[in-house]
Parts: sequence; structure tokens; C-alpha cells
Amino acid sequence: MLFNPSRDQARRFFITSWQKHQQGLALADLEAIVIDVLIAHPEYHQYLSEEYIDRDWPPEHGDSNPFLHISLHLAIAEQLSIDQPAGVRQLYTQLHAQYGDAHKALHDMLECLGEMIWQAQRHNTAPDPNIYLNGLRARVKLSR
Repeated sequence: MLFNPSRDQARRFFITSWQKHQQGLALADLEAIVIDVLIAHPEYHQYLSEEYIDRDWPPEHGDSNPFLHISLHLAIAEQLSIDQPAGVRQLYTQLHAQYGDAHKALHDMLECLGEMIWQAQRHNTAPDPNIYLNGLRARVKLSR
């Protein structure tokens, strides 16, 4: 189910994972990763209920979609676990070291990943990992 979930399936997975956590139930590995992300984002806890399954957060209204944010965190967790695209783990390590803050480093990565996705959508092309990696490299260089 989670290899290519629909928007609703992904959102329900996050909500169910949060409910299991709150009830003290055993979590599967991916659920535990989701919980780590959610614990780092208490501002999203209010959205972890069925009433938000269909809600949109249009960027033109200045809204940040909590479910998209969680999903990007999960994508980065997987990238780091397998070092794909190649070199992403080293760039994360450098960002983490320069900030002294893992979450700040992850949010830089989120911005670069989002830019890559936006470029692909804008140009109707496949995502280009070089856009992502170059964005990360620039952030590492900027703060040196």
C-alpha cells in the first residue's frame, strides 16, 4: 500500500500511526519514523484526524501542507538510509555539522528537494537529482 499510496491513504497512515503512538501500541518501522517526524513537529498534531483528510493547503494562501511536509521528511529519511541520490548522506552530514542541529539540516534538505520537485512539475520532466544535490552543495558552501 505505501509504495504508491493515494493522498488519502498516506494521510490516513500518518493519522493511524499517531493514534497508535498515543495509545502506546507497537509501531511498525515506518510508523516509528513517522512518529519521530511528528514529535519534531508539534504544530502538526492538530491536523492528525480524519477531518483533515480532504483539506487542501494552497501555497498561494501562504499555507504549509503538514502532510506534504511529513512526506518529504520520510523521503529524505529513505534517501539517507540508502545514500540515494549518491552523496546525499555526506551532504546531510556536512549540513548537520555546520548547523549543529539535525532538524535544521533536514529542513534545508526539504527546501532543496521541494525545489527539485517544483522544477520537474514546472517543466513536465522527471525530477533531476542534480538540482537537489547542487542546492545542498550551495547551502554547505554558503555557511562555511
